Amino acid sequence: MKLAVSLLATAALANAHFTMQYLWSNGVDEGKNVYIRVPPSNSPVTDVTSTDLTCNVNGLSGAGVSTLTIPAGATMTFEWHQHDQRTGEDPISAGHKGPVQVYIAKAPSTAASFNGQGAVWTKIYSAGLLNPTTQQWATDVVNANSGKHSVTIPASLPAGEYLLRAEIIALHVASSYPGAQIYIGCAQVKISGGGSANPPKVALPGAYKGSDPGITFNLYNNPQSYTAPGPAVWSG
Repeated sequence: MKLAVSLLATAALANAHFTMQYLWSNGVDEGKNVYIRVPPSNSPVTDVTSTDLTCNVNGLSGAGVSTLTIPAGATMTFEWHQHDQRTGEDPISAGHKGPVQVYIAKAPSTAASFNGQGAVWTKIYSAGLLNPTTQQWATDVVNANSGKHSVTIPASLPAGEYLLRAEIIALHVASSYPGAQIYIGCAQVKISGGGSANPPKVALPGAYKGSDPGITFNLYNNPQSYTAPGPAVWSG
């Protein structure tokens, strides 16, 4: 009986996938799947060498996706859900614990035509294990906040069109690789104003390895620290 219960619990966790469905700009809800490159399903990416790591499955083109104009220094909020609903269930499964990260990449021309390949991504936000004593993770805060997390776009970024990439890594089956479930949402934005900063950049895929301690990780051994994959946060 215990084995059956355990298998059922594992199956429930495995099926509790989610996607980024809403983008907010300075507190304004821009609508469901607007300005977002929508993937074909709510399944995660597990291969860190795949181009799906860039902007999820079928995310290399933004054809047909509108681009949102935002001011330099805007506060952008990302909202995630398991299914096509905002209420009636946890935004993401409580068992899907892990880090939350945000990257941005400047398009050579338009965001819609930008495939995000090469060393073009700058990390502007990262939160992981927030309280080792209580085992509170950044994903717990997202769940408590109705599926939302926010980032301030560095005001020193140059004006232009960008891909804005939010990422949640669920570590519940990450003890061996491939196991970590990487959930990715990419939005298209055009920054007005801005400055002349030239921030450090990495490639996605490229910056993560299957052997990274933030990718292959035992969530169930009372961890006291966590090192998220990728570069350090650039704050502008």
